Amino acid sequence: MKRKTFCLIAAALLAGSMGAHAQSPYPSQPVKWIVPYAPGGTTDVIARNLATRMGQDMGQPVIVDNKPGAASIIGATFIARSQPDGYTVGTADSGTLAFNPAMYATLTYDAAKDFTYIGGLGKMPLVLAVAPNFPAKNMQELLALVKKSPGSISSASSGPGSPLHVALELFKQRTGTDMMHVPYKGSAPALQDLMAGQVQTMFVDLPPSLSMIKGGKIRVLAVATPQRLSILPDVPTMAEAGVPGFEAYAWQGFVGPAKLPEAVVGKLNARLVAALKHPEMRARLEELGIQPMPMTPAEFTDFVRSEQKLWSGVIKAANIRLD
Repeated sequence: MKRKTFCLIAAALLAGSMGAHAQSPYPSQPVKWIVPYAPGGTTDVIARNLATRMGQDMGQPVIVDNKPGAASIIGATFIARSQPDGYTVGTADSGTLAFNPAMYATLTYDAAKDFTYIGGLGKMPLVLAVAPNFPAKNMQELLALVKKSPGSISSASSGPGSPLHVALELFKQRTGTDMMHVPYKGSAPALQDLMAGQVQTMFVDLPPSLSMIKGGKIRVLAVATPQRLSILPDVPTMAEAGVPGFEAYAWQGFVGPAKLPEAVVGKLNARLVAALKHPEMRARLEELGIQPMPMTPAEFTDFVRSEQKLWSGVIKAANIRLD
């Protein structure tokens, strides 16, 4: 009888403990932010800046955990297979959500089903740059050279299937031109060869190239944004340069595993938006060439769907396969 009573009391205490844990306000422990790239890059910088402020606001540390490799697939899969409790979330970018599904016949995650879309992080506008000694001084001169000698003008990228590569393919499709794609293993060696004149052109994102642009080591013919950029006020947009309707960004968003509780998503989104709109944070990101992208979960979902539709068409037309 005493043993039975003891078991009943123990069960009641355990149930009470579990109930109290389930009802404790989120977050009640540190949150892990998965970054699917190596430390030190743009993705890592954005995550660490935002994680610090969000952790302060939520009363629990947000700890960045880098899981690089396989075009963000390793990190994305880790997020997708995590418990949907809000304690493992992370960055998913244009490659993760818009490019990979169109370039790989099989993936270890499903971009449409395996994630909860929490909100946007930031856009990195792409610009079309040329080597310092390249003869074309503007877009019209570049297009004239390309059309005169199809396939002879080289254009570097940070690798097959990267945002810089698919932007080039979109440009070729919109202008009806043919340029020679020269893929590198990362943007750093590609930019080095662009500065040296080993390659002639390249779509680049601003964070790693801004100092080179301002230092005159590469020249920018146009920005792939609807309006001119405040940090490059003298550079025309693609539309102004004669390529209407051309926009291209490398972008990043904030996701968790599928089926995150609505209350958790709401709290994470609110803290994320507050961080992105903080004047100090906004200024810090914009100095790096990053446009903050605060969005509601619904807005970010619509944005991703639109990007998937656009880039899957570009990738299919260009026949980019990474299997």
